[in-house]
Amino acid sequence: MTNSNQMGIITITITVTNLVDEILAERGFIPNEQVRSITLDNVLVDTGATRLCLPADIINRLGLPLSGEIEVKTAAGVVKARLFKRVTLTVEGRKGEFTCTELPGGQDALLGVIPMEELGLQPDVINQRLILLPETGKNTYHMIL
Repeated sequence: MTNSNQMGIITITITVTNLVDEILAERGFIPNEQVRSITLDNVLVDTGATRLCLPADIINRLGLPLSGEIEVKTAAGVVKARLFKRVTLTVEGRKGEFTCTELPGGQDALLGVIPMEELGLQPDVINQRLILLPETGKNTYHMIL
């Protein structure tokens, strides 16, 4: 995990992978070397973002399938954005399958609250890091209430 020098800003390293490629490799249809995967440094942990948000060039390099178009709230108002599916996200050794929102060209990737919650990651803005919540035991982050 990497930290920014700015107060309250958390940046991390993530790996994003094409889930379809992973499945094809698991089943022996393609070699593991053909699985498209990218590690991104200095990804902003953004509690104002809902989803994983990736730049268009990263989505293209991964070959992610388009899920559709959604409306998203931004500082400039409500705009349309494309939603892509079947991305595997790995953060701090935890892995999950997600959709991602495409960011306009040139913007840096963002880690939003849905993947953080799903992976049991909690932002600690004072110490500029992510806290790994317990996966097991009485304090596990997995809940059915």
